[in-house]
Amino acid sequence: MKDQLRLAIKAALQQCYADNSLVSGEFLDEIQLEIPKNPDHGDFSTNLALALAKPERKAPRKIAETLIAALQGNPLCDRIEIAGPGFINFRLAATCWYAVLDQITAQGDQYGRSKIGAGTKIQVEFVSANPTGPLHIGHGRGAVVGDAVAAVLQAAGFEVQREYYVNDAGNQILTLGRSILLRLRELQGEAIEFPEDGYQAPYIIDLAVKYRAEQGELVGVSEAEAIESCARFGVAEVLKWIEVDLQSFGIHFDSWYSEKSLYDQGLVDEELIKLKEKGLSFEEDGALWLRTTEFGDDKDRVLIKSDGSYTYFASDVAYHMEKFDRGFNRVIDVWGADHHGYIPRMKAMLAGLGHPPEALEVLLIQMVNLLRDGKPYIMGKRSGNFITLKEVIDEVGRDACRFFFLMRRCDSQLDFDLELAKQQSSDNPVYYVQYAHARVCSINRNAAESGMELLPSDVVDYSRLELPEELALVKQLARFPETVVGAALSYEPHRIIFYLQDLAAQFHSYYNRQRVLVDDPITSRARLALVNSVRTVLANALQLLGLSAPERM
Repeated sequence: MKDQLRLAIKAALQQCYADNSLVSGEFLDEIQLEIPKNPDHGDFSTNLALALAKPERKAPRKIAETLIAALQGNPLCDRIEIAGPGFINFRLAATCWYAVLDQITAQGDQYGRSKIGAGTKIQVEFVSANPTGPLHIGHGRGAVVGDAVAAVLQAAGFEVQREYYVNDAGNQILTLGRSILLRLRELQGEAIEFPEDGYQAPYIIDLAVKYRAEQGELVGVSEAEAIESCARFGVAEVLKWIEVDLQSFGIHFDSWYSEKSLYDQGLVDEELIKLKEKGLSFEEDGALWLRTTEFGDDKDRVLIKSDGSYTYFASDVAYHMEKFDRGFNRVIDVWGADHHGYIPRMKAMLAGLGHPPEALEVLLIQMVNLLRDGKPYIMGKRSGNFITLKEVIDEVGRDACRFFFLMRRCDSQLDFDLELAKQQSSDNPVYYVQYAHARVCSINRNAAESGMELLPSDVVDYSRLELPEELALVKQLARFPETVVGAALSYEPHRIIFYLQDLAAQFHSYYNRQRVLVDDPITSRARLALVNSVRTVLANALQLLGLSAPERM
């Protein structure tokens, strides 16, 4: 609707320039339309007359009068008014809104999708938790945000790949192997003093028990070989846990990329050579540094330490360059908020190697405060000192967990109340939204029992939808495609959550005040078409976020 109105205004503006009632020739391609906060001010508003005041050297209200005269008789508009210093408010004809219902019926599960991102290839890398233990709730929030960002981008026509970067190289893997080895020796009867920096959670004992059962005793091997063997076994087992947890959460990856493979293929050294050839790295105090200060970082960064070991930054350089070598136009990383200081050096690295820094977008995930009845909940069962994602999914279910994780901007802290997430009442936001879908399905069953089926939209008399709340519902449905595009371009899937909550609230309010199935069959069929358009949009939005649309609750 906004696009159609913008075209109508553009045609009116061109007419004014043609007849010299306006002369500047400005703003033909810059017509801004907003939805007024107060619905009494119309459906859309533009500041075009204000923007034209300077080039036209006229009062904005005079310009607005000229534009309105050129728009008279346009079938889109029911009423056009001047407001304040020169804003133009438009109220569209009801027939324009009825066309939205036809569009929803025709497009079905494709309604809300677009091709605005066609031709752009984007990779979304998320979760990427170290394979040293089970996923916790912080990982869960990052998982849902990454998955939902990928989904809204796909809905907007972008080509998207989801990737998990497996940190299977470095000190944390050696620490895992050493921790399993020590527990294994305990199982063999040795007295062990477990180091403070080891992984002390109970799952390490589980890994040691399984290693012993499947691999047998470690005999005749060096300490280094034993640690390596335990580490590789542990990584493989933990990755299985992670994959199972993610699948139960509705998260699937197109690619699992091994950090170790970067070293095995020589890609890290290859990128370091490129940096050296470009004069972007230098040696000092026996270490190799990257000149990130030349590109806005607060200090230069170490690539290879003085002891010859590689930093995580070195492999991150190779990994991100390899992403662009695969043909991605844009790369989105989902990181914990504690990694915010890492962003400038990564963008500096990209700039140094010839990629625009804006080609990398980093979404930071803030903490989740887990509550029970409003009070902090801090007990983990099997994980040591954190609460596993599996615990939360098992208690509240996948849908509630995903919904709650998406209820706020990802860079805002989130309070997640377990008891609220389990309630079957309007206080529980996910229940409230899903119940709206189930309620329409119930109406459909009642209609079928009374012999009234949905008719094709071309024989439905939409003029019977004359109540203000009915038109308000249609207008809300019309906003869904734009909402999806906005969520995609801003990487903000929580916008879909907000939209769902608003749509569900409007529908429940309408249902509580009006009967859908009334004595007049023509009105009943019009209202049935309306609520089924609501059902379609609810289902499309829920599906976009990886949530179910139940038919009964």
